[in-house]
Amino acid sequence: MNATSARSPSDVPFAAPNPAVARFSLTVEQVDGFEFRVRFDKDQYEDLILDEPAPLGGDRAPNAARILAAAVGNCLSASLVFCLKRSGIALDHLDSDVEVELVRNPEKRLRIGHVDVTLHPRMTGERPNIVACMDKFEDFCVVTQSVRQGLDVRVRVDWPSGQSSETK
Repeated sequence: MNATSARSPSDVPFAAPNPAVARFSLTVEQVDGFEFRVRFDKDQYEDLILDEPAPLGGDRAPNAARILAAAVGNCLSASLVFCLKRSGIALDHLDSDVEVELVRNPEKRLRIGHVDVTLHPRMTGERPNIVACMDKFEDFCVVTQSVRQGLDVRVRVDWPSGQSSETK
């Protein structure tokens, strides 16, 4: 299937559901127009503001696509740091670059076509086990592997009338 093919929910290759090992929740509330505030489930976390670029929003904050890109880049970076640490490899510093390409699907709606992540580890000293680390660090990245497999997103709209409806 190419990047421009439409996918229906039945086309997504989900494995049989596994029992949940953890849960978290957050709240997204409209501030103004297309600007939203995300409130997380832990008091120590600062709120996060998101906004859509012009012409929809005011472009005062990153949009959801940028947050997803940041999540993929952060998760891969953290997985590499964890793997190197577990392998006894000293890491001096890590920078990562994330580049996202937006495409239009057949219905002309914007989609994330692909995400390119380049990790730039800086190390001094011995590098034993680096090949083994390189072979497995991606597999431990929760966000990247979930995005690659396609997420099961269930949506319900609770209308003011008391009715609720579920979408795809």
